[in-house]
Formats: sequence, C-alpha cells, structure tokens
Amino acid sequence: MEKLTLSMSKEDVRTAKRLARERGTSLSAMFARFVRVLDLRGRGPKTDELPPITRKMTGTISLPMGKTDRELVEDALMAKHGFKR
Repeated sequence: MEKLTLSMSKEDVRTAKRLARERGTSLSAMFARFVRVLDLRGRGPKTDELPPITRKMTGTISLPMGKTDRELVEDALMAKHGFKR
C-alpha cells in the first residue's frame, strides 16, 4: 500500500472525517472508493465485460437523483410493507 498526503482546509478535513465515521469506514477507504467511482464514471465497464444477465438488464431502469442507495432501499421496503413516510 502506498501513502498519499493531501492538503485541504480544516473544515473540509472535519467534514471528511464526519462522512467517513457516518459510513463506518476510514478516510483512506472512502477516498479510494471516490477515486474509483470517478474513474468508472468517465469510462464505465464495457458491455462485453459484464456478465450476461447484467448486460441484458443494462439501461432498463433509471434511479431518481438526489437519493442515496440506503434511502432507495428504505423507500422500497416501506412501500413493500405498506408504510408511508
């Protein structure tokens, strides 16, 4: 594993630490995921590299903007069990 030193404002450091704590992860792991996501956004996996079922389902739905994965799952479970927010 290689080390990396970043510079940012104290406020950004506090925010980053809070976000990592809320997600139950380390700053290093959170930053590594962030870099991988940015890399994938630009190029994404090639369709022929995906498993057949994933390739078949690609593009069949669109998810609402502004909601986290957790919020989407919570909404689905609430609707499935007849609860309202």
